[in-house]
Amino acid sequence: MGRHIKGPLDQFNVTELIGLKFDILGKFYLAITNISLYLALVLVVIVSIFYFGDNDSKLVPNKWSIVLETFFASLKGMVKDQIGLAYEVYLPLIFSIFFFFLTGNLISNIPYSFAANASAVVSIGYSLTFLLGVTIISLFKHGNKFFRNFIPEGTPLALVPLLVAIEFTSYTARGFSLGVRMFANLFSGHCLLAILSVFGNQLLSVS
Repeated sequence: MGRHIKGPLDQFNVTELIGLKFDILGKFYLAITNISLYLALVLVVIVSIFYFGDNDSKLVPNKWSIVLETFFASLKGMVKDQIGLAYEVYLPLIFSIFFFFLTGNLISNIPYSFAANASAVVSIGYSLTFLLGVTIISLFKHGNKFFRNFIPEGTPLALVPLLVAIEFTSYTARGFSLGVRMFANLFSGHCLLAILSVFGNQLLSVS
């Protein structure tokens, strides 16, 4: 992996590792990049953490189990306060998403590793996928009542098309805004660390 990254800011460059061509539906090209490699690494790390943190067969919890239970209890309290009585349905998904982001961000802090979550494509892909999932769940749960969110109560009939367009744009823009916000925060943070490290190295070499 190190041969693909020569500088601190190279961890944001997408590099193709393996390319495969298939004669399916014309020309189909599948490329395995450093993004997919590090996302797979994140998945392996998470599975390993939960494997060693499995404490069902032991009476005294180990250190891994205590850490996982602490994270779970903290997140459970926040989710319960936000969602209410139905929090148990969504808690496993939210906990999985939280742990995936946390592990990915911690791995990206390793020098000369790849910051997968700092990629705009990955971050916006996450947010749009979650937005689509939330929309599907809302449609199944509320049915046609879901569309009432796009029409404020008491709206004149003449203004309905305009307000529906505005509310729909605002609703879909959340997917982009959340993805861009996570990408921008991670990217700016890594750039700041790179600048400070280079400046500190030069300052120490001069002194």
